[in-house]
Amino acid sequence: MTTTFDGLTARVRGEYREMPGLRLTLAQACRFWQMEPGVCERIFSALIAERFLEQRSDGAYVALPGARPAPAPRGLRPVPVHLTRTAA
Repeated sequence: MTTTFDGLTARVRGEYREMPGLRLTLAQACRFWQMEPGVCERIFSALIAERFLEQRSDGAYVALPGARPAPAPRGLRPVPVHLTRTAA
């Protein structure tokens, strides 16, 4: 399965909005969204940069109260991201 980085970021943002109080470590997030650690780290870094998430001292990523995502930069093309598949 291939999708864009922006699409994956929107998916993660949506999950945090739908589940108030969601706290995930990097390892938990990788399992939850079935993503490679590098992809998950990039998404979390982007959401921290836009002040939507923060990483707590215990390593968990949480949404900031009242966080609103930054508008998407203009003129950037989507970057394909390859997800891993787990055996059913």
